[in-house]
Amino acid sequence: MKIVFKETGNFKKFDRYMEHLLNLAKLGSLDKYGKMGVEALKKNTPRDSGDTAESWGYVIERSHHDVKIVFTNSNVKNGVNIAVILQYGHATRNGGWVEGVDYINPSLQPVFEKILNDLEKEVKKT
Repeated sequence: MKIVFKETGNFKKFDRYMEHLLNLAKLGSLDKYGKMGVEALKKNTPRDSGDTAESWGYVIERSHHDVKIVFTNSNVKNGVNIAVILQYGHATRNGGWVEGVDYINPSLQPVFEKILNDLEKEVKKT
């Protein structure tokens, strides 16, 4: 038995709508969410020396189809990003394992919700 799917039409209307939403998300206005995220990450990063907590930053990237806030952490020791091993865990020299602590997701969840709520308000205005 052979199943065949055929489609007609295109996504022009959807693409225009998405472009409209992207235009609502002006790059400058995303700075406030980037700053909110960095502050939340700094506050919630597990601390020993404090280097990892103080190494958070963000970059806004925009392409034709999307806008991204990319959170970065520049605390790298021996080629290993410390923020990543704090999040996911790591092996020790003597063969042990240090469990990770999920601090990134809970830190950024309120920021994501704020972005969603603010974008929803903007869409409803138009």
